[in-house]
Amino acid sequence: MPVTDDEIHDKYLERAIREINALNHDVQDARPDDASVAVVGSGHPQADVLLLKHHASREEVEEGVAFYGRSGAAVLKSFGRLGVDPMTVYGTLCDKWPSPGRPSDEPGLLPAAGARFLAEEIAIVQPRMIVVMGADALEVLNGLDVPMAETLRDDPGAIQRFTPACQALVTPAVDDALDELGAKQAFWTAFRELGRWHDSLPPY
Repeated sequence: MPVTDDEIHDKYLERAIREINALNHDVQDARPDDASVAVVGSGHPQADVLLLKHHASREEVEEGVAFYGRSGAAVLKSFGRLGVDPMTVYGTLCDKWPSPGRPSDEPGLLPAAGARFLAEEIAIVQPRMIVVMGADALEVLNGLDVPMAETLRDDPGAIQRFTPACQALVTPAVDDALDELGAKQAFWTAFRELGRWHDSLPPY
């Protein structure tokens, strides 16, 4: 019997789930020391949209999961307003292992292994859009060895081409936009463009 499109999709999804689970195990095993906490990605392993932050909040460190806590709740709430299905989103961090001697909300040097794992994550998920939250995350993404990738500008709110199959949207860091009014307005002004991008997608 011929293989249906649904069966092909299911096979690709099963493979992506296996690969993401294996990568998360590798992230756990690659902790630089026993005191470090691994913070793994969360969401759909074949998401249309990949959210990228540089480092973890305290809540994410405590849970060990990216976009857990206030920032994740704020972004999740906005998806409804933008018409984006949160089930088509995956979120992750550049810095997979917050340093024990450094507050979790202060960026530090990114271990080389963290960049390698991030590149693998992007290859597995194969998003159509990467939302790059903050200049630190942008610097890391621009430094990855992603095939056919173009250098992204620090131009919040502008949809840019990242690869032939993936676009990017740069925003200010979401964790900085949770309390201060000016930072909050700057973040949401840029993030709103995700809704316009999503509305322009052709139907499946």
